[in-house]
Amino acid sequence: MFRRLRLKTPAELRAMRPAGEATAALLASVRERLAVGATPLELDAVADEVIRSHGGRSNFRLVPGYRHAVCVSVDDDVVHGIPDDRLFAPGALVSVDGGVEIDGWNGDAAFSAVLPDPERPDVVAARSQLVRAAEDALWAGIAALAGARHLNEVGEAIEESVEASGPFGIVEGYGGHGIGRSMHEEPSVHNHSVRGRGPRVRPGLVVAIEPMIVAGHPDTFVREDGWTVATVDGSDAAHVEHSVAVHGAGIWVLTAPDGGVGGLEPFGVRPVPIS
Repeated sequence: MFRRLRLKTPAELRAMRPAGEATAALLASVRERLAVGATPLELDAVADEVIRSHGGRSNFRLVPGYRHAVCVSVDDDVVHGIPDDRLFAPGALVSVDGGVEIDGWNGDAAFSAVLPDPERPDVVAARSQLVRAAEDALWAGIAALAGARHLNEVGEAIEESVEASGPFGIVEGYGGHGIGRSMHEEPSVHNHSVRGRGPRVRPGLVVAIEPMIVAGHPDTFVREDGWTVATVDGSDAAHVEHSVAVHGAGIWVLTAPDGGVGGLEPFGVRPVPIS
């Protein structure tokens, strides 16, 4: 059932670190540039510059038909938003997804953020709560991976976290994935409970965990551009992601600057660097 799942060797896990670090750097630079009045295309240009400075290339551009270094999804767009020249409005909920390939190895991560709007503090508060719920679910899933015997325990932890955070919905049909020589590999990483236990969690497993949650109903559709996934009811969406490696001594969050130390501390999990 999981014949296509290929575990990485310790040397291959070490080789994945530069792509993860570059991915973290590009998202940090994009977050700094994100502001009211900026545009998705400006964020895309920032990402492109950071990728080149690290000697890598955008793995998003390796997807047939996609021309940008990142995806930028706004408000009710869940994922795969195409950068354009529309200005970010006050109070916008912006999700940015990006990745880097270096020496044939890939990193993939995403963040969501809410822009300030002094005239609509209630909107900012509601959207900020949604983003926090997504981030809490992401770290709950990563923490579960650290002690899991089977991969589907990650989805169970994400679902439990979302349910505890508020009346939010989990988007189905989209989720995490294995990552390595390709940006998208086996296995699938669900964001909710499913039947079956999934593959065993063993050293050499590397996965991208990426909750996508919404403030309303989780049904989605693809816009006319053929890429952007949006909520059917127009409710807000948040998308966050990290690439995580399991190795002989523990786990390491490849796309977090600190390896996941800060995010995992509330769960009593201490990530261990890949040696």
